[in-house]
Amino acid sequence: MRGAINELDKPVIQFIDTTARLTEETLAMEKTHDLVWSAPPRLPDARTISQLVNSGRAPFGEFAKKAMERIGELEPNLRAWSFMNTLSPVGVDIPTGLPTGHLPLAGVPFGVKDVIDVAGMPTGCGTPLHGPDKAPYDAVCVALLRRAGAIPVGKTVTAEFAYAFPGPTRNPWKPDHTPGGSSSGSAAAVASGSVPLALGTQTGGSIIRPAAYCGVVGFKPTFKRVNPGGIKVISPTLDTPGLFARTVEDALLAAPVIVPGFSVAAPKLLAPDNLRIAVMRCEALGSLQTEAQRVFESAANTLQQVGARVHGLSHDRDLQALSHLHGVVMKYEMARSLLPEWRASPHAFSPVLAALVEQGWQISDEEYQHALARADEFKLRWQDKLKDYDCVLTPSAEGPAPAGLSSTGQSTFNRVWTLLGWPALHLPLDYSDIGLPLGVQLVGQHGQDFALLQLGALLHPLLEKRPSKDSFRRKRVPCA
Repeated sequence: MRGAINELDKPVIQFIDTTARLTEETLAMEKTHDLVWSAPPRLPDARTISQLVNSGRAPFGEFAKKAMERIGELEPNLRAWSFMNTLSPVGVDIPTGLPTGHLPLAGVPFGVKDVIDVAGMPTGCGTPLHGPDKAPYDAVCVALLRRAGAIPVGKTVTAEFAYAFPGPTRNPWKPDHTPGGSSSGSAAAVASGSVPLALGTQTGGSIIRPAAYCGVVGFKPTFKRVNPGGIKVISPTLDTPGLFARTVEDALLAAPVIVPGFSVAAPKLLAPDNLRIAVMRCEALGSLQTEAQRVFESAANTLQQVGARVHGLSHDRDLQALSHLHGVVMKYEMARSLLPEWRASPHAFSPVLAALVEQGWQISDEEYQHALARADEFKLRWQDKLKDYDCVLTPSAEGPAPAGLSSTGQSTFNRVWTLLGWPALHLPLDYSDIGLPLGVQLVGQHGQDFALLQLGALLHPLLEKRPSKDSFRRKRVPCA
């Protein structure tokens, strides 16, 4: 039953309607309501939880219960969750092959974007076309996180089929601004302190952009490094599962679990004055708003001040071409991936998704194959152009989260890196004048996921300008 507790499963689950259209009542909700601070305390970060559980100072399921308590308080207004498991987390499968004291994510609760299967939970994909039938098995990435000791507490809201039509989720910082998309619920859940980790996916900018709008760390791994089994894939060339986290350290803790071949050795001794960083403002793709530009230039200047060798690059023509190719590939693949649902119920598609499907069918096989071939050429060319740099500093979004809930914003500054397949990391750095998060994106070379996260852990404390949460609370920033 959608939008209500299923009477047959009342002690077990609550199914929350993710496809409800935004109502006047929702839009008129009190804008200064403190969504976050009135709830039970925020959960600790994933590393702290794991240490407490592994050392025996906290029971295995304690923080999953605390997560459910916080979600229960926030959810009527935040609306980040499409399905929540209300069972006490007993009987969660802890692998017998690993010592209990050494599970990297022992007892860590996490959210799962609602295009990713979790056994015993429905996969709604943000559409009425996918009903409340429960998945029989976990997606591979979920199973791996469970094996490492983590506990999935529910499914987070996604835009319709992980594209553009928004679900009901609100931005935890200001509820009349978008949280971004399509991984809206995952970003908002982490930003609100409900869970320290959440899974998302990215086809254009669906991890990096909501991470930017909600002020959390977002990590998109190298394409094909994370097994997509059990995920509703809409663009086989682009779709990439990834993570939202409170801190870069938490991302470093979780990423090796789902990214094969991730080094677990001690981090290399890095120093800013050993780094070569390419600064790409990507002005050919669009203009940054004033506050976003201030934060971006501050980050570039700080890197120079701490001794990094910073070089500005443009590649305007390539950027425009790559952005165009991304659109061709995405539209072609999405139209065909969604054909079963389209043939069954085209009227159930939102106008924005219906338009994309129709555009996708206008792209010929020849045009699609040509786009793939050109993309491969660009990948080789860019790998060579940027081979001498440790990372690229580039914008995550054009500015802070836009006002309104009818759009999830633009993926302008993310599409190129998704098409190239390179790992990307959003770092939250500061706030706008009205208290919305701002940050930058670091991009690494193909396959250098661990190195990128190491760099993020090194550079984030140097670049971050955010005041403490307590000072923001004293200022009474809405929903902070």
